[in-house]
Amino acid sequence: MNKFELGQVVQTSGVAAECEDNKEFAQEIKQCFEKYINCDWGDTCKSDAKLNDKAVETNDDRIVAKYITSKGEIFIITEWNRSYTTIMFTYEY
Repeated sequence: MNKFELGQVVQTSGVAAECEDNKEFAQEIKQCFEKYINCDWGDTCKSDAKLNDKAVETNDDRIVAKYITSKGEIFIITEWNRSYTTIMFTYEY
């Protein structure tokens, strides 16, 4: 069971295309997502990680985490209302 609601989980077209072409990258995304659902915020700065922890606890703010992959930095973002979670390259934000 997740520590917070994810809503619908989606990827941007850039991440999806890279996953399709690169199985190693797809595995990295899976590992990042597993960290995310376990409240391991990856390479997120300490102050933002604290905000994420509070958002999980109070269920009233969005959650944004950053991870470094072989193809560049990604964000995983869960919206404040927990309607969806998006996996994207940081440059797609």
